[in-house]
Amino acid sequence: MPIVTFIHPDGNRQDVDASIGLSLMEVAIQNGIDQIEGACGGSLSCATCHLYVHPDAHERLLPEDGISEEEEDMLDLAFDLKHTSRLCCQIIVDDEMEGLEVALPGSKVDW
Repeated sequence: MPIVTFIHPDGNRQDVDASIGLSLMEVAIQNGIDQIEGACGGSLSCATCHLYVHPDAHERLLPEDGISEEEEDMLDLAFDLKHTSRLCCQIIVDDEMEGLEVALPGSKVDW
């Protein structure tokens, strides 16, 4: 089970065990990360699971065909969009995510 680090806006880092096959949204909700709401349940109809993926992992986590048009449309509604923004309902945990860092909107990260 990979460990993923969520960086909160106040700078706190929260390491969580991420079950393989779940979305990062599900992992965040299971671990009480309140800023990830997931209002639509992962159906790509909101942007309440928006976060930033560390640049070192961003490309690797992109789907083979790139971000879907539906995800791009929802990201257009997200606050403080960056080039590494993703909806975490669209990122499925796998073994290669060990050590992944993601930041919640409003986090002061230098990436």
